[in-house]
Amino acid sequence: MFYYLFRYLDMLDFPGAGVFQYISFRAAMAIITSLIISMIFGKRIIRILQRQQIGEEIRDLGLEGQIQKKGTPTMGGLIILGSILIPCILFARLDNTYIILMLITTIWLGILGFLDDYIKVFRKNKDGLHGKFKIVGQIGLGFIVGITFYFSDDVVIREKIIIENEPAKSEILENLNNADTEPIVITHEIKSTKTTIPFFKNNEFDYSSLVAFLGKHKHRWVWVVFVLAVILIVTAVSNGANLTDGLDGLTTGTNIFY
Repeated sequence: MFYYLFRYLDMLDFPGAGVFQYISFRAAMAIITSLIISMIFGKRIIRILQRQQIGEEIRDLGLEGQIQKKGTPTMGGLIILGSILIPCILFARLDNTYIILMLITTIWLGILGFLDDYIKVFRKNKDGLHGKFKIVGQIGLGFIVGITFYFSDDVVIREKIIIENEPAKSEILENLNNADTEPIVITHEIKSTKTTIPFFKNNEFDYSSLVAFLGKHKHRWVWVVFVLAVILIVTAVSNGANLTDGLDGLTTGTNIFY
């Protein structure tokens, strides 16, 4: 929101308006705003939840100390939602595909978390939202994200390339070599199904290799593998924060990821 406002002011030569064009400045402002929201309003939200007696229903897992979690304020994901959504809306470029997907993902999973807490607190059902509905919601979100990533022209990767059979390029490289300098690194934004695997050397992995057996038709069907991989990642990450739910007493910050 501020990005577009100050871009317009910058066109009018308003002093200092151009600083909002820098991602680093807007990122820093978003971080500061998020901290302010969580510190100022977070404590108030927790107190309101405590006054309304909106507390956690405990599942009997037979664990030592689990009763101490009883009464822990739930729906604390509202703090996380506010700390994420408000700074993004204020400082991000809202026409950016990645930002749009991030906002949709946050709101989507936030709704699932809200429904889960609502059923626990107001319907007095300690099991919350049934697991199959959570999985369906996460798979649906993963499908939307995967399809957008694969088919959107705005979602690209930067890949290093070497331009061959171009005299001007050869002359440049020859001059550079004679001057004992490094060659020019050329990058190009392209559509690709490649991803990176952390902690591995030469860690680029292309999903199309999984359907290499299809030969010349692999590029027609690789989107299926790509979307399934995105669904798996979204579902795994969404549930990862809840594997210890009921064990550590940190429900306030994790239920939002249901």
